[in-house]
Amino acid sequence: MAHPLFGPELREMLASRDTPGLDAFCETLHPATIAEVLEGEFNAEQIWQIIGTSDIRTQAAIFEYLPLDMQVEMAEGPHRPQVAQLLGKMSHDDRVGLLRRLPQAVSDSILRLVDEADRRDIKTLFEYGENTVGAIMTTDYAWLPPTLTATEAVEQLRQQAPDRETIYYIYVQEESKKTMGYERATIVPRKLLGFISLRELILAPKNALLRDLMDEELITLKYTDDRELAAQIMARYDFLAVPVLDDQGAMLGIVTHDDVLDVVTQEATEDMQRQAGMTPLSESYLTARFSKLWRSRAQWLAVLFIAELGTFTVLEFFEGMIASVVVLTLFIPLVISTGGNTGSQASTLVTRAIALGEVKLSDWKRLLRREMLMGLALGVSLGLIAFVRGAATPDDTRGGPREQKYDLQAVFPLNAKIERDERGDYIVPKSTPMIAESDKEFRIRLPEHAHEPALRQEGGNAIYTFQAGSQMRTDPVDRWKLGWVIGLAVLFICMWGTMIGASLPLVFKRIGLDPAVASGPFVATFVDITGIAIFCSLAKWLLM
Repeated sequence: MAHPLFGPELREMLASRDTPGLDAFCETLHPATIAEVLEGEFNAEQIWQIIGTSDIRTQAAIFEYLPLDMQVEMAEGPHRPQVAQLLGKMSHDDRVGLLRRLPQAVSDSILRLVDEADRRDIKTLFEYGENTVGAIMTTDYAWLPPTLTATEAVEQLRQQAPDRETIYYIYVQEESKKTMGYERATIVPRKLLGFISLRELILAPKNALLRDLMDEELITLKYTDDRELAAQIMARYDFLAVPVLDDQGAMLGIVTHDDVLDVVTQEATEDMQRQAGMTPLSESYLTARFSKLWRSRAQWLAVLFIAELGTFTVLEFFEGMIASVVVLTLFIPLVISTGGNTGSQASTLVTRAIALGEVKLSDWKRLLRREMLMGLALGVSLGLIAFVRGAATPDDTRGGPREQKYDLQAVFPLNAKIERDERGDYIVPKSTPMIAESDKEFRIRLPEHAHEPALRQEGGNAIYTFQAGSQMRTDPVDRWKLGWVIGLAVLFICMWGTMIGASLPLVFKRIGLDPAVASGPFVATFVDITGIAIFCSLAKWLLM
């Protein structure tokens, strides 16, 4: 989106090749603000021209704030030597994230231009799984030996600070660089003894040793841990960074709070997209290709659509009963939406509780017992409302009107007289021959301004012809029975929906799938099919 303040000014400076002006722009504003101005308004070549006027550190800072898609576009162009220089100044986890998105040929050509030390570090971080702590950690952390005094530590820290991502925590490590037995010797592993915050170091007595000042109660992560665990630990302890250890307990790097915020945002986005019944997108909505967006949505929709065809099978099985009590069709959307809503509620609550670590697989008995009681309570609450609404259904509606598209003929004995009720509807007794013989008495209501039914004699019978548009109406269903059917159906479907919604995330977690897949459309589809079966079975039992 065009920036109304800086956009026109930047374009004017580009057109006039105002290098000092472009340099002042890059050096004065915050890198995030500059990236926001450049995003969407300037192409990759223009961005290179703008940031290329500043020093390499400023370029790297601005580049890191640009969207990943724009970073990829800029790296794939003719400025690969400049990209290699930026990689040397970028956060270690961010540069690995960029290289993962580049085509292999482009990534290899850029890596050949990177310094040997940085290349080894990138190669090491590349070995970690994409969704692990190792993939988001950085090796740019401040460390000091335990034998330094506070004054010496501050002096050494001042020398380290320009090349470190953060210095708010200083990690105290043993001085010997023991690399025997470590496969990842490119990141020199040292035993972590403790840590001290920058505030504590500055306020400490000048001659106090770090070994006496450091905090030895360590909260750490392993490089193979899921990155969501890092987010949970950060939230629980309010840390700015957490150290990452290898299998032998030596320190490899740190995970910082800004990277964890990115993880939280990405994981929440993926969960929401899965709950909506689609494959998570790896890029933003507007930059994603139409074909990829279609594929990510169509796959799950097709599966859910095929599964939803089960409702057709259930309704077909109860077709005769529904045809006899047409008023039931009016309540089908009500009862199945109730099941889908309660199931989605339960699924969302349980999925979120699992993500936050509030619920574990071992809690399944307590969870299901709680949701069964909740389903009962919700079912009674909604069932009472449904009972009242079902019982309050007017007689005309409970009589099940079915409008006839064609002329309707009823065959009476010649000496029989067709009768009319208080509403003026014609009464057709049970077993009266028609197009198809009726198994119960019903009434025929003529359309407004219609003529009396035509009568003709044939073979000793009187044949009445009712014109098209007439309505066939059976005797109204008992209002209290209908209320009981609707109320009980809502009760049982609420209980069933909450149980399914609570169970599926646990099942998916148990078999290694993301519990978010069990939310929303998936639960609603399953409960729709089973809910119709429950509703129709109750109706057949109580009304037929």
